[in-house]
Amino acid sequence: MRQPPMSSRELLGWLWKGYLRHFIGLLGIAMIFMVIEGATVGALGYMMQPMFDLVFVDGNTGALKWVSLVFLLIFVMRGVSSVVQKVLLSKVKQGSAALLRKDMLARLIRQDTAFHQIHPPGLLIQRVQTDVRAINSVWTAVITGAGRDLVALVAVLGVAVSIDWRWTVAMLIAVPILFLPIIVLQRYVRKKASQARDLGATLATRLDEVFHGMVPIKLNNLEDYQNARFGAHTDRFVTAGVKAAFGTASISGITDIMAGVGFMAVLLYGGNEIIAGEKTVGEFMSFFTSIGLAFEPMRRLAAISGIWQAAAAALERIKELLDAPILLVSPENPVPAPTGTPGVSLQNVKLSYGTAEVLRGLRLEAEAGKITALVGPSGAGKSTIFNLLTRLADPQEGSVEIGGVPVSDLALEDLRGLFSVVTQEALLFDETLRENILLGRTDVSEEKLQEVLKAAHVADFLPKLTNGLDTPVGPRGSALSGGQRQRVVIARALLRDTPILLLDEATSALDTKSEKVVQQALDKLSGGRTTIVIAHRLSTIRNADKIVVMDRGMVADQGTHEELLERGGIYADLHRLQFQDGKTLVDTAGVAAQLPANSEDQHQHSSWLRRLTRRMFS
Repeated sequence: MRQPPMSSRELLGWLWKGYLRHFIGLLGIAMIFMVIEGATVGALGYMMQPMFDLVFVDGNTGALKWVSLVFLLIFVMRGVSSVVQKVLLSKVKQGSAALLRKDMLARLIRQDTAFHQIHPPGLLIQRVQTDVRAINSVWTAVITGAGRDLVALVAVLGVAVSIDWRWTVAMLIAVPILFLPIIVLQRYVRKKASQARDLGATLATRLDEVFHGMVPIKLNNLEDYQNARFGAHTDRFVTAGVKAAFGTASISGITDIMAGVGFMAVLLYGGNEIIAGEKTVGEFMSFFTSIGLAFEPMRRLAAISGIWQAAAAALERIKELLDAPILLVSPENPVPAPTGTPGVSLQNVKLSYGTAEVLRGLRLEAEAGKITALVGPSGAGKSTIFNLLTRLADPQEGSVEIGGVPVSDLALEDLRGLFSVVTQEALLFDETLRENILLGRTDVSEEKLQEVLKAAHVADFLPKLTNGLDTPVGPRGSALSGGQRQRVVIARALLRDTPILLLDEATSALDTKSEKVVQQALDKLSGGRTTIVIAHRLSTIRNADKIVVMDRGMVADQGTHEELLERGGIYADLHRLQFQDGKTLVDTAGVAAQLPANSEDQHQHSSWLRRLTRRMFS
């Protein structure tokens, strides 16, 4: 549940302590120049009296020279101070935003998988990029308002009071009346800006889904559906944004109304005094110019409240993400990671996501230096075991140990340094092939790199690439085929040279030729390591030292390929379905692929399939 909105003082205090205080020196210098620029506004108003009374009315030519020089000096000071303070504020704005973005990424990247399931990539991108940019806009407005505009307003009001305090009171007569409408509008702006931020995050999420799902969208003729869906969200976003802009503009509009009432009061009251000869034309022009020069600072200061409310809505969401607790952290006193080639043990492990039980008292042993294969239907908990071993998730009950050491007792960096993981997804970054393999390492010799490339069969397709290892692989490795991407990921794993290897359906999405090449690379990779394999194709794991059959979060059976066939059960049914008559019929997820044409064979296979389905999904 979202917390109540924070006060402006709380948000500004958090910003100052976390980010702006790092730039206190630059801010101090910028404030000095803003004070100078603001003071020149008051000086301009003050100089109107000698210009009119001494030069234009009295015709004093001597005064003409020094009045002209003073005006020149005022404008030079104004121009120089404006440039300097804007450059310094830009440095503060960009630097503080960069710190905030770095802190956000550092925090978000350490959150667990449950957090990222709730907060999709599009939403997080919106927070890190767009919301921080919105806060950027308020730095200049608030700091400039506190410096230049406030000083300018005080200066010109000082000039006005020095001429006639009663005129000044008449000018400000409408100010108290307008406080309540402005307060109401501030709350309205914050509410609508908050809605616009949420809708903007939804739009970013929709775009992320569309661009990453372009192929299925085309294949399923979903272009019109996705356009309509995105269009509806866009319309709501525009409506909320327009309402927020209306509130912000209304605050400035109220200021204009206040100024108009004040000007009318001054003209009615002061005009009679000038007609009666009680005030000079120079005094009135000085007062009138000062109030006119005060008009823009007053508008900007009034607009700041609207700008700040919009930024506060973004800032609350950023702080909400930064304050989200990181649940999976290293222990305060971690123990050393096991050495050599450790075994893996899960004892009485229970894990649930909400009300859905994933693992129900699981007991599993993967012996050191041997290959353990996991088979079973989708949802049996196979991939969850990988998440527990690497502490992407923690169990509610039971122990997960590596080499006899609970994974919760190890530092996360040491724990994950024990694993190399090759999955079906084969995620690559939009960088060069070399960078995708090295992943920032600088301690790899060229000889070692070439050895890895050869062992992973990357060297087989390297000559076909335009720039060899320096060829960009495209977004998510789109410039490479599925088999090529898998080999790159295997090269990464070989380079890591860790004692434990996790293979998650590493060849299930490949064609026969690519699967053969990748399987050869995997065989080299698994040599001498504790290897745990998730597989749907039984042909890839028949030589495993132990095959564990999982069903509904528990171990249903385990043994070697021959032992499981001899005992019958789920594994034997799977094997018959996959290899009857030398044809692959279904994978271990229970997906039908090809049935014989003969009606008697069809009946026999249908009987096995029904029995298998009952066992797996009942």
